[in-house]
Amino acid sequence: QVQLVESGGDLVQPGGSLRLSCAPSGRIDRVYNMGWYRQAPGKQREMVARITAAGWPTYADSVKGRFTISRDMAPLRVYLGMTSLRPEDTAVYFCNIDNVWGQGTQVTVSS
Repeated sequence: QVQLVESGGDLVQPGGSLRLSCAPSGRIDRVYNMGWYRQAPGKQREMVARITAAGWPTYADSVKGRFTISRDMAPLRVYLGMTSLRPEDTAVYFCNIDNVWGQGTQVTVSS
């Protein structure tokens, strides 16, 4: 079974930027939807941004104007550019491609 591998999480100061990447461990023949989700301690997992194979993005209100989701189709990669980071953005960020989940990458925003 194909697995997703996320990278790019780090400790960053408020106002800083990060770029998360997601790559599958093997070949995926057909992709419909890709997305990034996050889960903070004691909270439910929430959608951050999604993008269709055609490139149409959707964002949570809390990240609009600050985060940008993008993708490459060959090889398949999904990215999340994050700017103007806030302490409330601290969470484990998960990649999802057509209901397959990655293990997550930690993003911590703190001074």
